[in-house]
Order: sequence, then structure tokens, then C-alpha cells
Amino acid sequence: MMDNASVITMFTLSGLSGTVSHRVTLFVLTLLCYGVIWLVNLIIVVTIIMDKNLHEPMYIFLCNLCINGLYGTAGFYPKFLHDLLSTTHLISVPGCFLQGFVLHSSACADLSLLALMAYDRYVAICRPLVYHSMMTKKKIILYVFFAWIIPFYLMFISTGTTLTSRLCGSHIPKIYCVNWLISKLACSASVAQVVVPAFNYTFYFGHAVFIVWSYVFLVRTCQTSKENKHKFMQTCLPHLLTLIVVVGSLCFDLLYMRFGSKELSENVQNFMAMEFLLIPPIINPLIYGLRLTQLRKRVSHYICSRSSVFR
Repeated sequence: MMDNASVITMFTLSGLSGTVSHRVTLFVLTLLCYGVIWLVNLIIVVTIIMDKNLHEPMYIFLCNLCINGLYGTAGFYPKFLHDLLSTTHLISVPGCFLQGFVLHSSACADLSLLALMAYDRYVAICRPLVYHSMMTKKKIILYVFFAWIIPFYLMFISTGTTLTSRLCGSHIPKIYCVNWLISKLACSASVAQVVVPAFNYTFYFGHAVFIVWSYVFLVRTCQTSKENKHKFMQTCLPHLLTLIVVVGSLCFDLLYMRFGSKELSENVQNFMAMEFLLIPPIINPLIYGLRLTQLRKRVSHYICSRSSVFR
């Protein structure tokens, strides 16, 4: 078995064996969903970048959240669309590690950006007098930089510990690559493969605790003033809904991957595997686009002005 570890160059992805009869329909639906993801996220990103009135911390963080949605889905949909029209569902070992890195780092960046957005709302509502001194342009750039670089670094370390393992298997029971499933193919477990993921989970669990803590203070503060209640409903409610969608989707996938029943149909398992790559990237831009009045007006103005040009 150990001799075979060095000759593994391809992984087999399972999950699409039962889609032969309707793979074209699935391809069209998936392509449509991916197109919608690009459309709604790109509209938000372009609107925020082009309108100087939206160059505020909340919108800058939202812009990065949408960019991250495009980054994460790019690690899944092109390969998945290819597999839908292919008879063999193979992925190279480097490609598998790259896909796992992109999906993991994107999920972690989501939590980092949501934590920043919670901090921004906490300072804006609970400490409004020091908001402009605490959320300067330099600090915002620094916050955004670390929101991206820390997930990249942690996932680089996590992927590196798995990459150095000798593999004694090539079958991944999922429609995309995940570091945890790759590590299960290792001939022998290492301490690093346990410690590094445990640290990452603890680190981002800390993000969730911070977000909950910030919202406890937000709710308490908003109860004392009608103006703060309006701010909460206008800017915090979309963030809270986004948080529920993202964290709920991620936790659902993680828990199902480890403890879920394999007796469910293949189609249900596939949907559960990809729902965090489908629901948040579409719902999040729509939530903010509909709830944030200033952004909604800018998007409507941008679309209407563009459509009038083509008349």
C-alpha cells in the first residue's frame, strides 16, 4: 500500500453517477445559477466601486464580501460544469488541492469580512462619537488586508500539512475536494493534520463569538433610541440575515460531511454539498441590494441609465 502512495496522480470524485439521464438539464440549471451569481455580485461590486458616495466602511466590506463570493464559486462551478458533461469525474492531485484551498479560504474570508462588518456596525451605533477616528481609510485598508491574508495563510498551512502526506487512496466521496476528505486518504495520520484544523476551527469559532458579542451590545443600545432602532433595521438587519445564511450554510455542510447519513439519495447529498456555494452568493447581494436604501437607489439609477443608452 505504501508503494502505491507515490503513483497517485488523479482523484476520483463521486456523486454524479446518477445524473447520466438528465445531465444536460442539470448543466443548464447550474450554468444559469452561476450566471446569476456573477450578475448580482458584479452589480454590487461595480456600483460600489464607481460611486464615490458609497466609499464608506460598510459598503467597502460588502464589496469585498461579494468579490469573495465570486472567488469561492470560481473554485467550484467551472469544474462542476465540466464534470456534468463528462463521463469520467477525475481531478488531478494539484487541482484537487487548489480547489480545496480556494473553497476553504473563501469560507474563512466570509467569516472574517462578516466579523469586520459586525465591528463596523458596533462602532457606528454603540460608539458614534469615535466612529470616524476608529474607521479611517488607513485602518479600513489594514482591516481588509488582514481579512484576506489571514484566511489565505491559515489555509496555506492547512493545505501544506495535507500535501506532505503520503496518500493510499484516490476516491473522494464528494463532488468537490475538501482537505478533510483528502487527509482521510493519508496512509498514516500526523499530529499536524489534527492540530492545524483544530486551531483553524477554534480561530473562526472566535469570529462567531465576537459577532454574537457585538450584536448583544447592538441590541441593547438600539432599545434606548428610536434613531438607533432605525439604524439597526436599516443596516444591521441585512448583515444579520447574511450572517445567518453564511454560517448556517457552512455549519450545515460541515456537520453533514462528518455526521450525515449516507442513506439519503445522491441528488440530496449533492445539494447539501453545494448549498453553501449556491445560496449565500445569490442571497447575500440581494439582501443588501434590497435593504440598503442608498445602495438600492444607486443600483436602480445605474441600471436605468445604462438601459436608456441602448434605446
